[in-house]
Amino acid sequence: MVAKRFRCVECNKDANELHRDYSNGILKITICGSCQKPVDKYIEYDPVIILIDAILCKTQAFRHILFNTTLNIHWKLCVFCLLCEAYLRWSQLQGSEQSNDPADIIRYTKEWDFYGMFGLAALELGAFSVGVLSFLWLVQWLLGFDFELSLLLKALLLSSYGKVLLIPAVIWEHDYSPLCFSLIKLFVLTSNSQAIRVILNCSRRLSLLAVCVGLLLETCVAQALQTLPWSIQDILPFQ
Repeated sequence: MVAKRFRCVECNKDANELHRDYSNGILKITICGSCQKPVDKYIEYDPVIILIDAILCKTQAFRHILFNTTLNIHWKLCVFCLLCEAYLRWSQLQGSEQSNDPADIIRYTKEWDFYGMFGLAALELGAFSVGVLSFLWLVQWLLGFDFELSLLLKALLLSSYGKVLLIPAVIWEHDYSPLCFSLIKLFVLTSNSQAIRVILNCSRRLSLLAVCVGLLLETCVAQALQTLPWSIQDILPFQ
């Protein structure tokens, strides 16, 4: 079995271990042979500090999470983020009146509306991911560098965690909610760009360009869905 390779959070060089376990429970952090700094200082940090550094888009925190941990919640986080985005869209739907009757058909219609919004959010996320991965594959083919597709997809999904902020933004709705939604979108895209930069060890310009291509494809898919001869309400049951 091949031993897991770690990365130095400071210089991105490979490392065989993060720490050494001596007798009597004494741990000593491994020093990187390239930069002469601790391979991963975050193994001693509280998870809250790591989360704060990730929110600040620090490269070291992203390297720790993506390379030096066994965090495998990206698919669960993806579904939860899609649920958050679907809830936002569902809450903004117009045309269905409130009803206090549990047997009223509007109640079931609104439930199917939520499923439809979840499907649309999933399609747009898929378009964004395809756009980013296709662009980077083309750059890889032109420039000859290599990257692991599954790890890059994992990084994109994990770095979209900012979408969970949509829920409190909807619950505590106020006059500045549209501005909040725009700032949340900007934060998610910034995190996506930083994740790409960490995985590929590339320039900020390339990672931003990849995110822009993905956003462009996502916008095109969203516009195409809106211009179709049918709308989401037309295909839902109980209409």
